[in-house]
Amino acid sequence: MAPTIPTGPLGTPSAPIPADSSLWDRISTWVSEHKAVVYTIAGVAVVVTTAGAVYYVRNAPSQDTAPKLSKKERRKRKQAEKEAEGEKASASAKEAEAPAAAAKAASVETADELPEIDETSVQTLSDAQRKEYAQKLKEAGNKAYGAKDFDKAIGLYSKAILCKPDPVYYSNRAACYNALSEWEMVVEDTTAAINLDPEYIKALNRRANAYDHLAKYSEALLDFTASCIIDGFRNEQSAQAVERLLKKFAETKAKEILETKPAKLPSSTFVGNYLQSFRTKPRPVGLEDSVEFEEETGQGQLQKGLKALESKTGPGYEEAAEAFDKALELGDLGTHEAYAYNLRGTFRCLKGKHEEALADLSKSIELDPEMTQSYIKRASMNLELGAPEKAEEDFEAALSKNAEDPDIYYHRAQLHFIKGEFAEAQKDYQKSIDLDRDFIFSHIQLGVTQYKMGSIASSMATFRRCMKNFEKTPDVYNYYGELLLDQGKYHEAIEKFDTAIELERDTKPTCMNVLPLINKSLALFQWKQDFSEAEKLCEKALIIDPECDIAVATMAQLLLQQGKVTEALKYFERAAELARTEGELVNALSYAEATRTQIQVQEKYPKLASKLQGMGGQGMMR
Repeated sequence: MAPTIPTGPLGTPSAPIPADSSLWDRISTWVSEHKAVVYTIAGVAVVVTTAGAVYYVRNAPSQDTAPKLSKKERRKRKQAEKEAEGEKASASAKEAEAPAAAAKAASVETADELPEIDETSVQTLSDAQRKEYAQKLKEAGNKAYGAKDFDKAIGLYSKAILCKPDPVYYSNRAACYNALSEWEMVVEDTTAAINLDPEYIKALNRRANAYDHLAKYSEALLDFTASCIIDGFRNEQSAQAVERLLKKFAETKAKEILETKPAKLPSSTFVGNYLQSFRTKPRPVGLEDSVEFEEETGQGQLQKGLKALESKTGPGYEEAAEAFDKALELGDLGTHEAYAYNLRGTFRCLKGKHEEALADLSKSIELDPEMTQSYIKRASMNLELGAPEKAEEDFEAALSKNAEDPDIYYHRAQLHFIKGEFAEAQKDYQKSIDLDRDFIFSHIQLGVTQYKMGSIASSMATFRRCMKNFEKTPDVYNYYGELLLDQGKYHEAIEKFDTAIELERDTKPTCMNVLPLINKSLALFQWKQDFSEAEKLCEKALIIDPECDIAVATMAQLLLQQGKVTEALKYFERAAELARTEGELVNALSYAEATRTQIQVQEKYPKLASKLQGMGGQGMMR
């Protein structure tokens, strides 16, 4: 499972990666609250700025975390929606060319009254006759379409096109092919219509739908996006189609990637945060450095892996993972076999090899039913895999073995936190503190939970006590800074992030946690829109930890906000490379594809790109 470590205040994470998830939430929250035009569709939003359309994908917030609008804002939104509905109804009333709607208004022409048209005869007609005959053929085609006689309608629209190559006629014939599920023909006719009228919304939507059926999701997404821009983001169905296609594309692509993607550890920041979410314990008796083993033995490799962990660096974690694998291959671990399975399962989980990790943790429990940490880690994995009931069973089993283990309460509190059960989470964090007051993260998470419950004063008091009792611990200042930032106290927040950065450098110079750097970057971005300094901080974070996915994602968002779309795409693609689980990969691919679509819109429809810039001061928030 992802690390069950303290989260920031902005939103309950849908997957247990609180430290990183809070940052994603803050980016999205800031964009949604402070930009003029935001069109949110479930978890996908299209933000229109002077730099263009900014897509972002985020986990849908729970009811507890959704921003509340003032009465004035709610009245404005309601009025905007009412006006949009009125415009939509007016537009629908005017669409006389739609086959279904026009069938009732079509003139009653018999087959004998309709002109006989072919490629030869049409050449003899004057422009006025061609226009007249085209209108009659189109009306008769509408009537045939309304009667579901699609083949006849196709013939009539084809003759109308001979008389006058009109985009409406091509689009109507495409509607017939659509009804017959002849998707390639739909694409051909709608493309002809769009070539004649590049802003023909109905043709764009029909072609997008055809591309969708042909599994050409990128092409479909491009057309639906162009349609949304032309329509001023008022068409709910098109907007929902963008979300659906992003999800479909990302899920399909993610499955393809995961089939061949080699398992690897995430960033050292991620691994370190996970490992520190468990209380530090001395090595098991017999594995201390003072005990000598041959390196090519199971116990020698186990000892080597534990020593490598203490470096708290990326190479150290890689060495540890390899040593734990080898230890179990060599065997002869004696009483340490259950512990070895626990450690290998931990690193397999971090690599995203969930089935193998679950098997290792279950084997650890089988060999030593008293090892409560194996239950906790298996519970955390089940929670990440969407099985909270199994997670609860594991926590109960762990408590039955040792009800005085503070780690059980800490990690069970995280389960409650993720489910939005903050009162229960608060109880478990407090119980964890009562059993061991020296574990800083129980205090930090208690303060965050109080904040989520609306007990701001209690939360601030908890963090002030933390700063007094754990004054040299950088995490205290980092997470306190997050709470201050959420309250708009930018100067104070940045002071806390600076303190956290300084302490990280002093106490962990070789394995610095880069989250305070990223938090400060976002604070400057929100407060002063100081993109230059924000980018520099992200660049520093990536120099220290090149694999840090949240630093990569933040850099992508900063570039996107400045209209540097092509550069942003590179970072979103890098985020996909760093994704550890299928859910993370789907999210990253959605960002990347949405950004790529924006680039394609700007290249293929330059007028729409300029239209986006002109819409910066108007629109509606959904």
